[in-house]
Amino acid sequence: MSSQKSISIQLSRWSSDLHWRVILLLLLPPLSLLVFLSLSSSPPITAFRSSLPSFAPLQSFSYTPAPAPPQPIYRARNSTTSGGQPAADRSGKTELGRSRMAVCLVGGARRFELTGPSIVERILKVYPNSDLFLHSPLDTSAFKFSLLRTAPRIAAVRIFEPKPIPETESQARVLTPGGSPNRIQGLLQYFHLVEECLTMIKAYQAQNNFTYDWIVRTRVDGYWSAPLGPKNFVPGQYVVPPGSSYGGLNDRLGIGDFITSTVALSRLSLIPLLDSAGFRQINSEKAFRAQLTTNNVSYITKPVPFCVVSDRRYKFRPGRRGVPVVALSSPGPLNGAKCRPCTAACYGRCVGSAKDPLWANGALQLCDARGEWEKGWESVFDKASGKKLAAARKRVRGLKLKQCVDDFENMKGRAGNWDAPAAVDICRLGLGS
Repeated sequence: MSSQKSISIQLSRWSSDLHWRVILLLLLPPLSLLVFLSLSSSPPITAFRSSLPSFAPLQSFSYTPAPAPPQPIYRARNSTTSGGQPAADRSGKTELGRSRMAVCLVGGARRFELTGPSIVERILKVYPNSDLFLHSPLDTSAFKFSLLRTAPRIAAVRIFEPKPIPETESQARVLTPGGSPNRIQGLLQYFHLVEECLTMIKAYQAQNNFTYDWIVRTRVDGYWSAPLGPKNFVPGQYVVPPGSSYGGLNDRLGIGDFITSTVALSRLSLIPLLDSAGFRQINSEKAFRAQLTTNNVSYITKPVPFCVVSDRRYKFRPGRRGVPVVALSSPGPLNGAKCRPCTAACYGRCVGSAKDPLWANGALQLCDARGEWEKGWESVFDKASGKKLAAARKRVRGLKLKQCVDDFENMKGRAGNWDAPAAVDICRLGLGS
């Protein structure tokens, strides 16, 4: 009996020891992990741990921070530094510089000898991955497009004979003829120019199996006094110039990613939607804003060094409801205003009483645009634009038929898609035989 009692006591002690050992084995790993984490948070340990990246067991115990919240898909395409400039990789190329960009150029070539070279130098050559898309009606100035021979990349060109666009009942309800030189037909022709450029872009994408990151929609008659800056590319938002909005949005220039640009450039096909939404008798600028808002596209305004060169005459001084015509040589951002090369007739406080308050920047000068362009405007332009652009203007003035034809043939050979009359026909129409 005493022997059995002794064995029972020993078994009881052994069971108790085993119980505590099991408890210790269960407690030690989490306690060790807590001690390790508290030590690893100190700088010396962190530095030491980072010096041993290949030590897999140690890494397996290291603290992994919670994943960052998902970022908008657009931001990944255009990451920026805190200074607002696109971030660069080790090669020195920015995210924007690597992006595929379509530059959609629309309108007639009236003063293209002044505007075209600025578009080439200050947009196309600034962004190496930009492709040019030209959509323009055939007229006596179309031969000036020969200046595009210096464009780095030409994706598609369409020069067409304009025809009247049949007006629909929804267009008559939505659009007002007021303010348009050619009434509603003028608006429809302009909207057609813009939307068909989008059609050209989509066709080129389908042929080459890719999608553009950005689309810059500008005008043939747009003069650029400085390069288009990277801050005008804002992911997920459509960028337009301030001012000249006439109750809506300035529709003379637009910059956006492919999704926002698809809405912004669909100017004809979205009119039925505006009709269904109840919009009535609105101008181009109001219609432009409406097509963005009804499709939930966010937009912002940013100052840009861009103006629309115009031969039209306007009242001077324009007042708040008039049309200001800016001196092309103004030092400040031109923001898509009408402009011409002129000796400024109004600046400083004078501009303050006449300017559009939205695009005012304190550095604009106004022309007296009641008459034709002043005598000697060529010298005014050459001085403001610089030697390179002045040389292009002079080249067009002395252009010969053979030079013109050769330039167009060169462009055609480099273009992805070409839909235009024969080069000799385009050149003869403007230069004669």
